[in-house]
Amino acid sequence: MAIRVAVPRESAQGERRVALVPSLLKQYEKLEGVELLLESGAGMESGFADDAYEGVTIVGSADELYKQADVVLKVQPPTVEEAGKLPEGSVLIGFMAPHEGDTRLKTLLKHRVTSFSMELVPRITRAQAIDALSSQASIAGYKAVLLAANLSPRLFPMLTTAAGTIKPSRVVVIGAGVAGLQAIATAKRLGAVVEAYDVRSATKEQVQSLGGKFIDTGVKAEGEGGYARELTDEEKQRQAKVLADHISRADAVITTAAIPGRPAPKIIDKATVERMKRGAVIIDLAAETGGNCELTKAGKDVDHNGVIVHGPKNVASALCQHASEMYSRNLYNLLTLIIKDGKVALDWDDQVQKDSCLTHDGEIKHGPTRERLEGGKKS
Repeated sequence: MAIRVAVPRESAQGERRVALVPSLLKQYEKLEGVELLLESGAGMESGFADDAYEGVTIVGSADELYKQADVVLKVQPPTVEEAGKLPEGSVLIGFMAPHEGDTRLKTLLKHRVTSFSMELVPRITRAQAIDALSSQASIAGYKAVLLAANLSPRLFPMLTTAAGTIKPSRVVVIGAGVAGLQAIATAKRLGAVVEAYDVRSATKEQVQSLGGKFIDTGVKAEGEGGYARELTDEEKQRQAKVLADHISRADAVITTAAIPGRPAPKIIDKATVERMKRGAVIIDLAAETGGNCELTKAGKDVDHNGVIVHGPKNVASALCQHASEMYSRNLYNLLTLIIKDGKVALDWDDQVQKDSCLTHDGEIKHGPTRERLEGGKKS
């Protein structure tokens, strides 16, 4: 009996990505026993019409799709209603926001759904091709620079013209993870002078290799799993003082600092924004988790004394076609671990499957999420 892998149309407002793109269909042919189902119109926002999905069964409604599904691939976490439509014992793969959404989680448990959260994929070498956080962050970092260039009243590159020489813009990137490094590279391509900072001193060489100048605040905060640890109050003050001087001289600032499951660390306070020149721009990629700037409002532009603080939401969705291509491949690579010889064969000795599993057989497999629910917290 075929394994029916189903891809619904994303229902979250503003989400334009899709979990399956036509260019991957030949790869799916290598997965023995897999039949692909797609809700009609699922790929339209990303530029993929139904007729581009050759050999895929197009299903007219989400309700009908979920009834037939053995495995469901999504981008955004399912709503409570969508979670309730999943067949008992089915497999769900996508971003799951494991740090929130208790009602959704309880619905998955009730239906004994095995869910894999792309946020939980371990940052180990063999899982790099599955790391959707990184693939989507690289897109966000690129887009952030374009947003800054669009909002800035200045040119980014130096220009020598008959009317005189225009100095290059100064860009400061805070956070040298995947998004930050892509932002550095993109700003350099546009001709800006780039400075960058990260609490993980190990990123200094990466910043310099892309042509950026590393800002040394004297604070080091290497953490586990490739993330930075939370800073002490004293470290935050020392970091803020040095960064404020660099930020105040910048024409554009891009912030990317985030800690999974926690509010974004506040790095730029109101006083620092007030030191910035009129026309300066801040692009806060952490806007959806509270923002790295004190003045950030998610989904809005804040004009403070002529400084624009832009808090974009779901940045990767703005470049939905390539974002979908990258994300779809992340999902496919995870599926190759789960589907073997025409069957769903879960292997809990495999670190990737074990660590990324959120729920299975009526139990929460992710420790922090289990502890949060057992503690009675609501979200």
